[in-house]
Amino acid sequence: MQWSATKALVVEDIKVDCVILLRMLRKLNCETTVAQNGKEAVDLFLEGNTFDIVFFDKDMPLMTGPEAVTKIRSMGATEVKMVGVSADFGGMEAFMRAGADMFVPKPMKLETLDSMLQEIIGKKNMSCQTKCSS
Repeated sequence: MQWSATKALVVEDIKVDCVILLRMLRKLNCETTVAQNGKEAVDLFLEGNTFDIVFFDKDMPLMTGPEAVTKIRSMGATEVKMVGVSADFGGMEAFMRAGADMFVPKPMKLETLDSMLQEIIGKKNMSCQTKCSS
């Protein structure tokens, strides 16, 4: 059975926040990609890139996190787990309305991140067992 790293996309325009999240993801053995705004994230999906999980900041230039979630979902990306991340109190409602799977307030804790990734790894293993055994 081929083991593949969890592929994470971080959509964040604030350098410090981006570096912190990337460090945590790498500590948890994720393969990471960065987009500086929602438009870059949408473009990555349009180019055919796939990710297991995407972390969106809320307020970014060109396209906000919730706008990007809506666009990516409308392109048929239903398997990817989309997580809104914001210090903004109204962030949760905006992300959930847009179609995000969950919302996490900033600053994100390593334990929170780890449990999200464990859930994704579990699902990947389940689908591989189903595909590999049939």
